[in-house]
Parts: sequence; structure tokens; C-alpha cells
Amino acid sequence: MNELPEAAAEPAVDAREQTTTIRVFLALAPPDDAKDELARALAPAYEEYPRLRWNRIEDWHITLAFLGELPLATVPLLMPPLAELAAGHRPLRLALRGGGHFDERVLWSGIAGELEGLHRLATDVRDVVKACGVSFPDRPLRPHLTLARSRRGDHSAAVEVAASLAGFSGRVWAAERLHLVGSNFGRGPGPIRYRDVEAWTFGHGT
Repeated sequence: MNELPEAAAEPAVDAREQTTTIRVFLALAPPDDAKDELARALAPAYEEYPRLRWNRIEDWHITLAFLGELPLATVPLLMPPLAELAAGHRPLRLALRGGGHFDERVLWSGIAGELEGLHRLATDVRDVVKACGVSFPDRPLRPHLTLARSRRGDHSAAVEVAASLAGFSGRVWAAERLHLVGSNFGRGPGPIRYRDVEAWTFGHGT
């Protein structure tokens, strides 16, 4: 795949806007033991490719909808319908599997398991956001977990690490919560920082 994911393609926002807006997305998060399993598989790459801009393990997530920059006042309007949506969905059985890259720049791990249910959840999430009157880049879902980004002029590392993950097959786990995540934190030349704005536990729906 050679298409940049939504979050990687978004331009930076003027610092003056940060007091009145927040950059948000909706996502699933693997449990700690599943992340630790992948981190162990990546251990040689952490040593061999220190110049890659590695995402923090605690920030690993599977984006369902990248909403971009929203006014702070808009975010609370999304919460009741998203809570209702989560209550009507059951947890999904997923796994981290293999690896790849976007444009030789963005390294990712693939997702396996109940992908039909994952696509259905993403569609429902996006429909709820649109019903709230929020417009956003509605790009096709390509399920992945972003691991790192190459520095300018050093793209071979992402390609090589992706190849090393070809045989990785993580354990199956249950995605049990829908996360509304803010990514305004720590903007600048360093790693992107994420923080849950809110999260909702899935119910027992279809």
C-alpha cells in the first residue's frame, strides 16, 4: 500500500487555534499484552533503526475515523450518540498480523480477525458523526496500527522493518471499548502524544 493514513497526511494547525480546537479521532486500542507481544517482535528493529520516529506503545491504536480539527464546543455533542452506538455493538475479535508501510515513510502492523465487523463498526461510527453535523475526510478504512515514521531522506528503514514483520502473527484479543482520542498533545518536532477524551465499553449488540 502506498497511501498515507489520515493522521499522517493532515497538516499542522496554527498554535493560535489550539486553545479553541482539538484534533480528534475515533479508534480501538489493543490490550497491553497484545501490544507487548508485538513490541517483543520489534525489539531488534528498535535497536537497529533508532532514527525511526517510533510511536509510544501506549499510543498504539486502530483508527476508525479521523475527524481532524474540531471546535472544543463540538466534542461534547458527539458523546451521547457515540455512547449509544457503543452500547449497541459487541466486542470484536481482532489480532495484530504482519506489517507494511505507506509511501516508504509510515510503518504499520496489519489487523486480522473480524474485519467485516470492524468495517461495519467504522461505518456506523462515521454515520453517527455525520448525523451530528460534523464533516471530516471520509476516506476508505484500511485497518492498521501505526508504529513509526521515517525521518526525511531515510525511508529504507520503514520498508526493511515492514519486511521483518511479514511472519508476525499475534494472539487474538477482544476490542472492548470505543475511544475518542485527542492528538493535540505534544505538537512539534517530537513524537505525537495522544490522550483519551472519552471511551465507551461495547455492549452485546450485533
